[in-house]
Amino acid sequence: MELAILGTESLGVRGLCCLVRAGGRCILVDPGVALGYTRNGLHPHPCQVAVGDAVRDRIISAFSEATDIVFSHYHGDHIPLADANPYQLPLGRVPPVKAGLWFRGTSELSPRSLKRREDLIAYMDGDAANPEGREGPVLTFSNPVPHGPPGSHPGSVMMTRVTGDDYSFVHASDIQLLNREAADVIAGWEPDIAIASGPPLYLNKISAEERESAREYAIELAGSAGVLILDHHLLRSEEGFSWLEEVSAEAGGNIISAADFTGRRTDVLEAKRKEMYEKRPVPEGWHEAYAKGKTGFFDYVDSGLSKELAEIRSRETVDIRNLI
Repeated sequence: MELAILGTESLGVRGLCCLVRAGGRCILVDPGVALGYTRNGLHPHPCQVAVGDAVRDRIISAFSEATDIVFSHYHGDHIPLADANPYQLPLGRVPPVKAGLWFRGTSELSPRSLKRREDLIAYMDGDAANPEGREGPVLTFSNPVPHGPPGSHPGSVMMTRVTGDDYSFVHASDIQLLNREAADVIAGWEPDIAIASGPPLYLNKISAEERESAREYAIELAGSAGVLILDHHLLRSEEGFSWLEEVSAEAGGNIISAADFTGRRTDVLEAKRKEMYEKRPVPEGWHEAYAKGKTGFFDYVDSGLSKELAEIRSRETVDIRNLI
């Protein structure tokens, strides 16, 4: 079994896109990307826009490789969008799809998410059948579990287990380690490797009780998984990296970030957005011009970043046996 993490926060973008090769299949999960439209009152820095562009290209190429495509839910950092902003993946850039399509069902969807689901099905000429709760020899899907705390506004997500070559992988998407239901499902699946969003410590609304619950669930899941990758919401702040390091030490060291998994440097680009603007100022009107295709990010791409962009576009899968 091989795994590539195509885009997430420790790799410079918002999302949790993965490509998994197992059982003769190539499974693309949550093929979307975003950059956080504003942070500290600032739009993405051109350096982050460059990274987002490379990730977007890699995801687009992955559509042609995939035998199966899974959509855990319909937030703009997890899917291609008919109404994408300049830093997301436009649905019109997705190549013709010849793959099995697995769409999160319609329960608990907001009107916006329901419309996005309909857009995807129409564009990809997919089957709207609901796979939730389905168990197969390679792909197994959970019933909906909370996106964060139970009953929270964002709704629910569908988790995916991939089984093959005597190993199993779980994509737990945006559970944020904030609900018992999702933790119990993952623990029952006993994956060799799992990836999930950690708690959004960058938001003031997360309580001390929720932080403690997330810590407990992380340690618990680290005991039932060979390797637990926590990223996404957790690593939108530098505090998240400190939390990850502390919890991993308490769990025995098998909780890591996506950057740790890939062996690439950590790109906390969103967390350092204000600092990036101070170091490399952005001309007024740059984002408006970029949105209209009248300027690019090339003036901000030095030799180091250029090499990184090339690596992103050609990112290879990693044999998980090297980690277990």
